[in-house]
Amino acid sequence: MNIVDHLSVGVSDIDKACEFYNGLMTILGCALLAKTDGFAAYGNGAPQFLAMLPGDGDHYSAGNGTHIALVAKDKETVDAAHRFALQAGGKDNGAPGAREAYPKPDVYTGFVIDPFGNKLEFIHNGFAA
Repeated sequence: MNIVDHLSVGVSDIDKACEFYNGLMTILGCALLAKTDGFAAYGNGAPQFLAMLPGDGDHYSAGNGTHIALVAKDKETVDAAHRFALQAGGKDNGAPGAREAYPKPDVYTGFVIDPFGNKLEFIHNGFAA
C-alpha cells in the first residue's frame, strides 16, 4: 500500500498551471482528470497530483526543502519531461543524469522548478520502481 494518496502544489492561476502541467503530465503518462476554478487534478485512473489555489485564499508559496518526485518510465521520459518543463517556462534545477549519491543504484533523474516556484524531480528507477 502506498502511503501517499495525492500531492498538491500551490499555484496562483489554474489556467496558467494547466498550460504547464497538461503537457508535462502527458509525457509522464497521466491526464487531466478534473478541473475547477480552484484546482486541476492529474493522474492515471485516479487523481494523484493537483495544482491548487490555496484554500485559505492567501498567496501561494513553494515549500523550501520540499520537492515532488514524479515517476518516469525510462531515462528518455526523464529527458523529455525536463526538456518540456524548460520550454514551458520552468527553470533548470539539475540536468538529467545518473545520481550516484542516491541510496539505490541506477537512479536517473532531472530537476526543474515550475513557473510557480515548486520543485519537481522526474525520476526513473527510484524508490517506487
